[in-house]
Amino acid sequence: MTDNQRLANYRCFTPYVPPGIMELTSEDSFRLNVLLANKPQAIRIDESRMIVYGLSAKGEAKVPLKPSGRPEQYLRLVRELISGHILGSPGGYPVYLRRWTRMGQMRDESLEQLLMLGEPEAVVAAVCAPGLTDELARRAWWVMEDAENARRMLGNPAIVGGQMGPALARYLVEYLPFETETEKMMESVRLVLQPGLIDDSVRLDLWKKSARKQAYLVGFLRALPDALPEPVAARADYESIAARLGPLSEGGQVAPAALLLRVVSAPGQSFLRTVTSVLTKPPSQDVVQHTFDLLRGYFSPLRPEGDPDLPLDVLLAEAEAHGDPARAAGAVADCLARAPRLAADLVAMRILSGLGYGVMRPLLRDSTTAGSLMRRKLAPVLDPILEQLGRLQTPKP
Repeated sequence: MTDNQRLANYRCFTPYVPPGIMELTSEDSFRLNVLLANKPQAIRIDESRMIVYGLSAKGEAKVPLKPSGRPEQYLRLVRELISGHILGSPGGYPVYLRRWTRMGQMRDESLEQLLMLGEPEAVVAAVCAPGLTDELARRAWWVMEDAENARRMLGNPAIVGGQMGPALARYLVEYLPFETETEKMMESVRLVLQPGLIDDSVRLDLWKKSARKQAYLVGFLRALPDALPEPVAARADYESIAARLGPLSEGGQVAPAALLLRVVSAPGQSFLRTVTSVLTKPPSQDVVQHTFDLLRGYFSPLRPEGDPDLPLDVLLAEAEAHGDPARAAGAVADCLARAPRLAADLVAMRILSGLGYGVMRPLLRDSTTAGSLMRRKLAPVLDPILEQLGRLQTPKP
């Protein structure tokens, strides 16, 4: 069964307006049909000004509406006319179709139709579709310029590599000062830092602004953990550690040896310095949680079992055994045999590899707690974590 056949068998789950109560004026009906007969690439409805716009290869066409009754009811009739022409169903954009498209069950050839319905939900469904092309992204952006839509499209490699990628990234950068949710700030920064989207000057400007916006820093950490702007020098003992542990890393025992070398290198020290800056004064629980997740991922080679979801005191206790030469085993024992003074580094890395919500859970029951109150409540875990981060940035005698 085709999508149009499905549409013909269902109706929108919204109240039905009985015939005769209101109808489109003959002039509006005629002009809308002319617009549709010209096969527009996309349709946008300006509800406040009561204008229907159509996008074509030649530019925009518009149909100013002259409602014969209440605007919201009249616009419903307009959408029914458009839907009947495009989809063969007068019900507008059905709720069940929203489920299909968001679940990836709408075929790629149907995405063009979604952009011609004048429905915001249909545009959202289109930009969420894996089969969205650069051309369809251009049309969707014409219909509905929206930061959330830009983020959705920049999560699609086809759009990132197309002509629309830089345009969407530019919009998100310009919109960042108006974002109020830290989650969206972090995601926007992460997305625009993908290769080829913004130039070096814009990237550096974002980095400078992140001095006052820890959420921006988290975006940088997620996108560029090993290529942060303004890198610091490698740890003073990097060369000696490389001489001792290099053979282990080359021999395939990657987890502890290669991770230690990564940590004490210039990119690793830059990463740790930035994480320290974030956790010194985090503004919200989202920022703390995402930073914990970043640390867990960065140090994950030391914890192949994954997220333990443990409180900090348990993580501290079990990590001590990890750095004890008498109890260590395998690649960790080999590292300690070659560089016993790095035991404290291995312990710190093991602790950081276990960070997650389990560390925060005992101290924060209210998900809305933020700012200075949140930091006071989290001090019993943030202070020890900052101590471990400091340990990894301090050369061992």
